[in-house]
Formats: sequence, C-alpha cells, structure tokens
Amino acid sequence: MRPRPGLPFPCLLILALAGWLAPLAAEAVADDAPGPTLGKIERLDPALDEIIAPDARMERIAEGFTWVEGPVWDAAGDRLLFSDTIHNVVHQWKKGQGVGVFLRPSGYTGEKPRGGEPGSNGLTFDHDGRLVLCQHGDRRIARVRLDGDCSFTTLVDRYEGKRLNSPNDGVFKSNGDYYFTDPSYGLLGENHDEGKELDFSGVYRLAKDGTLTPLTKELKNPNGLAFSPDEKTLYVANSDPKRAIWMAYPVQEDGNLGPGRLFGDVTETVGKAPGLPDGLKVDEKGNIFATGPGGVLIFNPEGKHLGTLATGEPTGNCAFGEDGSVLYITANKYVARLPLKTKGPIPGARKR
Repeated sequence: MRPRPGLPFPCLLILALAGWLAPLAAEAVADDAPGPTLGKIERLDPALDEIIAPDARMERIAEGFTWVEGPVWDAAGDRLLFSDTIHNVVHQWKKGQGVGVFLRPSGYTGEKPRGGEPGSNGLTFDHDGRLVLCQHGDRRIARVRLDGDCSFTTLVDRYEGKRLNSPNDGVFKSNGDYYFTDPSYGLLGENHDEGKELDFSGVYRLAKDGTLTPLTKELKNPNGLAFSPDEKTLYVANSDPKRAIWMAYPVQEDGNLGPGRLFGDVTETVGKAPGLPDGLKVDEKGNIFATGPGGVLIFNPEGKHLGTLATGEPTGNCAFGEDGSVLYITANKYVARLPLKTKGPIPGARKR
C-alpha cells in the first residue's frame, strides 16, 4: 500500500521498531570484530593528531548501497539513520544488530513511478525529538514522529507560491529556527528540469512561526551546511564543479545572513579525486568536517586544511554519533565510522 502525503500509513517504521528487517541490497559488517578499513587518513598538519588519534582507522560497518546520504545519530534509539536517496528509503544501523530498513517511503510518496533521486537526503531531529527530512521527490521539508502513525507533516514546500526545488540538507539553530539548502538534485533534469518553478537555488531560514526567508541566492548548488559552535557563522557548501567552494556567512541577530566570505576553494582538485563539496559538520572546537574531493576534508576554524579522510569514494555526508566522539561517514555505497578525540553535537539530544 503506497502512502499519500500527510495521511497515516502503515509504514515500515512500525515494523522496524518491533524488529530489524533485512536490507534489500546492503550487507552489515559483523559487530564482534573490527570491520574492514575504508580508505586511509591523510595527515597534512600535526594538529590533526589532537582530533584523530594516529592509530585511528575508518571502519566499514555497512555496504552494498547505491548512494547513501544524510546520516544522523538517533540518541533515543542508540542508532544511526541514513538516507538511500535512489531507493526512497531511510536505513538504520545499530551496533550488535546491523543494518535494516527504517522508513519507506522516505522522500517520495507519489503514485507515479519515477527515477532519479526521489528519496530523502538530509536528516536531523528537532528539539522535541521528531525526525525532520529533506524530501527530494515530494520537494518539501517534512516531519515524522517516531512513536505515532508514521504520517508526514509538511513544514514547508513552497516559496511565494512556487514549489521548492528539492531540499537537500538542514540544520536547527538553538532557538528552533531551521536552515536548509534547496538545490535541484532531486529533479530529474536538475537545473534544466521543466518542473522547476524557482529561478534560483537558495539557502533558507524557516522560523519557528513558519515564516520562510531566503538568505542567499548566490550559490548555484548549495548543499551541506552547519553552524559554528557559537552560532555566529553558518558554513555552506557549494557542489558546483566550476565553483567548488565553502562559504562562511555571519549570522545576524535577526537570524538572517550577512555578506559571506570564501572559506575554502577546491575547484582545482575537482576531477582529480572523487566527489564535490557536499555535507559538512562542525565539532565543539569549531573544526569543520567537510565532504569534498577525496573524502572528508578537515579544516580548523581559520580555514587551514589539517588532513583528509580519504575514503576513495564520492563522499556525501558525515555526522557525529554515540556520545559525539564518533564520526559516521556515508561514502557512495559504504557507511563507515571513525573514533575521534574531539566531540560534536547530536541533533535533538538535549531535549529527548
């Protein structure tokens, strides 16, 4: 039975909460022994040793997917959730139990079959512990309760009456405002899709009262985003191969953004290593973990490149998990974990 937007449906989330489901194409690495290594860690500066131990390794914990994205740690469930954008599924991984389907559909609830990347992308939790999804296929930001009937609630799907492109990634500010990016990757024709209604790809702020404000229209493909620890800076990735950069925007008192500054530019490395600027996270010390060409690039707050988690794969995103001292990485068909000497925030954990 295929669900319809906004209506209760017997989704697989209910089954997943009752017991683990075998993945369709993925394989979980056994938990009783360390999994195989993914790629290598390239150290460019001794300061990286204060973030990642010299003997640390990226451990593959699940594989066999097509393109995984949007990881988030569910503190209440002690598990990792992540999006399979092509197969319209959110998967879950839990130590000792492996990987299985958590939610289907995740991003497209229409009746007509479609290709492309219709599933959810970025995932996070609001301050009340509810899962919030960037839905490519339904072209909206939606929320679903983990203890209810699994119905989606639309938070926003239009700007000035025009449908959003395909929301990609989002982050909550401590005051409850939600910031998100809206490129066109979920549209079959992307920026040239005939169904594209907006003439820009924006970064937005969705205020607690439901007011939607475009913050910048200057990036062709805005993608991952994250706040600095003091929330005075918003970092935004631009996954444009002709302008593969990260911008840093000052956050004003009213929540809007001031003129941005260039934080990092890897345009010259595009094509020499797999990937583009995509998802990113910031730890408690202000270090930026930014996926890009080569894997996950780690910068200090001043923008110095300290090293790279060289996955050898196009790498979509990363997230802090467990007590915040483990980095989970979604890289093409793999999910990996890496212990850290630093910690990062867990979305929604304080309120759950």
